[in-house]
Amino acid sequence: MSVDSMLSNLRPSPCVVAQNVAMRYRVASTEAVADSRYPHLKILRKLNPLPNTVTVNALNELSLVVNHGESLGVIGRNGSGKSTLMKLVSGQIRPTQGAIHASSTPIMLGVNAALVPELSGDQNVVLGCLAMGLSREVIDERFDEIVEVSGLKKSIHLPMKSYSSGMGARLRFAIAACSNPEILLVDEALNTGDAQFAARSKRRMDELRSKAGCVLLVSHSLDTIRDMTGRVVWLDKGDLIMDGEPKDVVKAYTAFTKHLSKGNNITAQSLRAEAMESLTKIQIVNQALERVSR
Repeated sequence: MSVDSMLSNLRPSPCVVAQNVAMRYRVASTEAVADSRYPHLKILRKLNPLPNTVTVNALNELSLVVNHGESLGVIGRNGSGKSTLMKLVSGQIRPTQGAIHASSTPIMLGVNAALVPELSGDQNVVLGCLAMGLSREVIDERFDEIVEVSGLKKSIHLPMKSYSSGMGARLRFAIAACSNPEILLVDEALNTGDAQFAARSKRRMDELRSKAGCVLLVSHSLDTIRDMTGRVVWLDKGDLIMDGEPKDVVKAYTAFTKHLSKGNNITAQSLRAEAMESLTKIQIVNQALERVSR
């Protein structure tokens, strides 16, 4: 085997690549546009009350690579761009800039499983698995495993509309994970459940990664992020702030939010800027190393 072949085998294989991706929306706004220089505009708006539109930058330009065998956690405050990133990766929406590349069709928890509240849990297992392309034979083989992962036991025979939000989330995870997807996206679905479910879901995610798959997990639960992922990215107001080891990223994010909650906005923004600057330096070094290795 040549040196080039050996290096090629050692290099990680990308599963998901976000290349210079950004997402902007034009949305209606009820805020009045005040301009004392043109008072006649106020009269025109009363005659023709069209809504004002503003641009919302849901996700600013970022690049991200998730390799086979990785579990990536995504953290950030509400409105930081976490769910937007997941929708872009899943293909629900198209970026206004850049491109998303995936090695296979991503399975997004709760989206690909088209469940019906009036049907029982076991009927929804069949429906959700069929929606993901599994045959009846495969569904029958994996049915007991799905029920075990969900932890629903006898409740699996009750109508899904009688389930709590946590029970529904656990069933969706069990269905989505049973198809052995190469790319599994989990958005705020593992925050509910007992310690046993947490252990089962982590074990299932580990199995997926061991089969050369990858998992992207969005959660407000930092304990879930620390326990279930091997790498974490921190988003804030659409910006990629930090990308690294879970303990390091969670520690920085926790310090940031604590200062914000205490009203120490200047200190919080300073921590944010430092983390973002460090990420930029790391990216520059990685790009240089990549050019050398070619």
